[in-house]
Amino acid sequence: MYHAIKEIIDSTLGVSSVLEKPRDKSFGHFALPTFSFAKTLKKAPQIIAQEFAQKLESLPQIASVSVVNGYVNFSLSNAFLGQCAWEFLQDDFKGSNKLESKKAESRNEKILLEYVSANPTGPLHIGHARGAVFGDSLARIGRFLGYTIHTEYYINDAGAQIQKLGKSIYYAGRALVFSESRELPSECYQGEYVFELAECARAELGESVFESLESLEKLSVFGKDKMLLEIKSNLAQVGIVFDSYVSERELFSQLDSTLESLKAHNGVYESENKLWLKSTEFGDEKDRVIVRESGEATYLAGDIIYHKNKFERGFSHYINIWGADHHGYIARVKAALEYLGFDSQKLEVLLAQMVALLKDGIPFKMSKRAGNFILMKDVVDEVGADALRLMFLSKKPDTHLEFDVELLKKQDSSNPVYYINYAHARIYTLFSKSNFTMESLKALSLEQYKAWDLQESLRDLLVLALGIEKVLSDAFSQRLINKVVDYLYTLSADFHRFYNETKILNTDQEEQILKVLVVVAHSLALGLDLLGVKAKVKM
Repeated sequence: MYHAIKEIIDSTLGVSSVLEKPRDKSFGHFALPTFSFAKTLKKAPQIIAQEFAQKLESLPQIASVSVVNGYVNFSLSNAFLGQCAWEFLQDDFKGSNKLESKKAESRNEKILLEYVSANPTGPLHIGHARGAVFGDSLARIGRFLGYTIHTEYYINDAGAQIQKLGKSIYYAGRALVFSESRELPSECYQGEYVFELAECARAELGESVFESLESLEKLSVFGKDKMLLEIKSNLAQVGIVFDSYVSERELFSQLDSTLESLKAHNGVYESENKLWLKSTEFGDEKDRVIVRESGEATYLAGDIIYHKNKFERGFSHYINIWGADHHGYIARVKAALEYLGFDSQKLEVLLAQMVALLKDGIPFKMSKRAGNFILMKDVVDEVGADALRLMFLSKKPDTHLEFDVELLKKQDSSNPVYYINYAHARIYTLFSKSNFTMESLKALSLEQYKAWDLQESLRDLLVLALGIEKVLSDAFSQRLINKVVDYLYTLSADFHRFYNETKILNTDQEEQILKVLVVVAHSLALGLDLLGVKAKVKM
């Protein structure tokens, strides 16, 4: 609706307009500010507004126009709203925002979205879960809008962390096989999952694998593979599946060629028998070591190789979702990209802050299985995947999030998961008691929708429901998925208010109202679906 009316107005006025929501609902559905045109048109905003208003009054899509302090306020006609509603219902989640889709296609927007990428050395915790849910929802919305998005998980399966996992499994295995102490050395990973891995290794590799430290490499690879399977299972539990997984270990074959390229572009230098990246040239606080005295590559070297590999694949844009503790890596990775001859502006890094969970006001219990972490799986088992996803998406990812899991069990407006689903289910309950069905109303012709006569409160509800296209577009472009959650809550609240104030069934307006409520239900279901949440039809 937003993009459709904007295109009509821009064509009529010969300008590129910005449509806002009036502060006072009585002013209309949209407000067009004219202040930005004063300089080019060399007229006062109030005069421009009057001239614009005269042109808009003749449009059949607009019911009323008024001018207030340089703003052109207008309301949409019932016929135009009927057309927008009919077209929206025909799409059936296949991509209602045709204008945005066309823009994406014309730009040939191909995006590589990397997220989670947790070390496969332990189960996923809730910190990983926040970035995972955000990344998955961003991909869902972007694809709906017409962007080509490829999702990827970067497996950190080389270096000290994987070796540490192998050593942890080794000592846990010796405790199991040779009755040695179950207290693992301090340099090992802690938690029951390490002993679970040791039991698996004992069963699949045999007890002899714990006899000598020579087995560390085999145990490291074995443990990594097992943890990666568990990570994939944890992600699938909340509806997340990646298009591809890329192994750091396999990419390290490109180390020499990557270093040669950096040297050729004068991006590195040797000092103290180490190889340093000149990252200060691009805003980093100090230069960074990428090859140690021992000749061993650093963690940063692996990241540089991976990003070189990414950019060589020819995407138009690259998005990384990292934990907030990786903030310092942004400048150094972008510096490396510039030295490698790539445009670092094509790399966008989004940061996800940690999550604090409470249960009845008390910090959520840490998992004995994983040591000092709250496991994602434990929270999903406690509140369900839908509740976890919606709550994690309710705030901007770069802000701290604290919530009580008991809130997600309440059946009132304080629980957004319940409140939004209740609105959707309530509409289905209405239809179960009516002689009309959703299918029969969706099947009505375009002319039957354009001919309706809507009362003001119902028209306002319809405008809000049809506003989901603009919300999704803004949420994706601004990387603020919480805007979708806020919108769904507002739409639910307005519906609940309308429901409580209006008699619907067995009235002269029943068909008209239910036609609007089909649109409301469609918007709720679409929004929830793009957040990875299944809309409930019964509660």
